Amino acid sequence: MEVVGKDIQNFQKTVRDHSDFDFSDYSHTSLQRRLNRIMLELELDMDQLIQQMKNDREFMDRIMHKITVHTTELFRDPDIWKSIKNELLPSISHQETIRIWHPGCSTGQEVYSMLMVLDGVGLLEKSEVYGSDLHEEIMETARQGRYKYRFNQSYLENFDRVMLNGEGTISRNQKKQWKKYFHIDETRDTIQMKDYLRLKPVYKKLDLVKDPNLFLVKFDLIICRNVIIYFNTELQNRVFDLFHKNLNEQGKLILGVHESIMGAYSKKFIRKDPFYYKAPV
Repeated sequence: MEVVGKDIQNFQKTVRDHSDFDFSDYSHTSLQRRLNRIMLELELDMDQLIQQMKNDREFMDRIMHKITVHTTELFRDPDIWKSIKNELLPSISHQETIRIWHPGCSTGQEVYSMLMVLDGVGLLEKSEVYGSDLHEEIMETARQGRYKYRFNQSYLENFDRVMLNGEGTISRNQKKQWKKYFHIDETRDTIQMKDYLRLKPVYKKLDLVKDPNLFLVKFDLIICRNVIIYFNTELQNRVFDLFHKNLNEQGKLILGVHESIMGAYSKKFIRKDPFYYKAPV
């Protein structure tokens, strides 16, 4: 049975009443797609799903994980990382401290990509990097910095494109550079980030829907990719307001390749692909 409007409203009310989450302002299209997938996977109809969510907290937590998105990759969209490395970071390299926030950091591959780029341009020591996510246990994976090698193997080709200005081939030189940042154990199917990277970021559980900036600093760069696409316009604007208030003057925001700032908040940012610059007041 396909999810319809009243099902989504019932789901949203159940989540509000029986958990710490609130999906009231999530895109109905996104929720509909994910709920249809969950019902098919669990072989439950909507009434059964709702009833189990009300009666079983562990089941509720499982559904929350399935609804929220945890897809991330090392050096995803390498051309954007090249722009960060070659254009953005040199423009702020004179600063005494560089502060970067990754809201919706998930399991942390984007955070480690940033740390490697910062190191590659000699700015790691003077940088402060922050990550936040809805789920504490998801961030624990980021803190551990341990990933499946085979799952991430193809993404490591992007390391060459970004860090070595190559064409995405895996070479002896690239493997030598890998050892500076992480250890690969093919037998155990693991990539383990080195401790000097792993211990650098500050992580906090943070809900963009309702929380303020819990880090209590302003940022030079906020990278929030493939998160707001799941929000409706009202919630997107609340998040853009949060970002705008917590960017330094001339601070930059990066969204996903299929995301953009529309409406009133488009006047508060100046778009120069792939960055949004905080507009002067």
